[in-house]
Amino acid sequence: MKAVRFIEGGRPPEIVDIAKPEPGPGEVLLRIGGAGVCHSDLHVLDGEVPFKGPFTLGHENAGWIEALGQGVTGWKEGDAVAVYGPWGCGSCHHCQTSAENYCENHASLPTFGGGLGSDGGMAEYMIVPDPRLLVPLGELDPAQAAPLSDAALTPYHAIKAAQAKLTPDATVLVTGIGGLGQMALQILKATCSSRIVATDISADKLETARKLGADVVVNSGSKSAEEEIRDLVGGRGVTVALDFVGAQPTIDLASSLIGRDSRLTIVGLAGGTLSYNANTMPYGSQVMVPYWGTRAELIEVIALARSGQIKADIETHDLDEAATVYDRLREGKVPGRAVLVP
Repeated sequence: MKAVRFIEGGRPPEIVDIAKPEPGPGEVLLRIGGAGVCHSDLHVLDGEVPFKGPFTLGHENAGWIEALGQGVTGWKEGDAVAVYGPWGCGSCHHCQTSAENYCENHASLPTFGGGLGSDGGMAEYMIVPDPRLLVPLGELDPAQAAPLSDAALTPYHAIKAAQAKLTPDATVLVTGIGGLGQMALQILKATCSSRIVATDISADKLETARKLGADVVVNSGSKSAEEEIRDLVGGRGVTVALDFVGAQPTIDLASSLIGRDSRLTIVGLAGGTLSYNANTMPYGSQVMVPYWGTRAELIEVIALARSGQIKADIETHDLDEAATVYDRLREGKVPGRAVLVP
């Protein structure tokens, strides 16, 4: 079968033919309907995350059950499913509460998940090592649903963690209206009534933010961006800031705007640094660095999609186009989420 493979850090992905896998006891073979192309993959390809190759890329995966390994019950061939991405040990406290994203044995595991150390979904078929990692899609198209397992789950987890602060009189700042930021805006509109301020340096993405329900849009590249938002929020400041970029300018902007009893959530991996000194951060403020979300939250994300309240803006491509898609992603030319479809 055809697969998009990570070989080693610093090398582009390679499209090769490998054997179709067979499910062992307790495993599930998935026929892939779609695999999302994520910016995190670039960090893998660049060698910034010390994975040992080769393995098949793709950690946002959905498809149909092709075959069940010995002992697997509760599922049948043909079921449409999404794959929960962060694979934990399955037995520690966090894993037992469905929060495998915060597995206590994370450091000792040989893999972070499919496409992150183990073979992922950028292929015709994929092995899922345990049926606990599957979430039913119902009538959702797997190609449309694949990005929900990360691009929607990650912001959903961050937003849910801040839910108590997202009151009707609060202001939430969403920085970076790419794949995750677009999903965050839809999730916020579906789950709270706080005022939403969206920022980006792209006029096109700011227009997208307007269409997705942002109450105010501000070009974060403008010298007056901080002043514009501060005039809007007054002394209370921004109550919840969601930074989906993580560059130094976006972290600086968000940290300058949050008020007392607030939450700053940094999701993006663009290399910025948040500095702390006593009495400089507002009193009562919290900083969160989320990683993905829980299995239970993925079920909730799928439910939002099935009800029509959220939908990923996708473009589909053949597996053969993977290298070109990654180049476009690196250049910031993928407006929403790219999905590879075998």
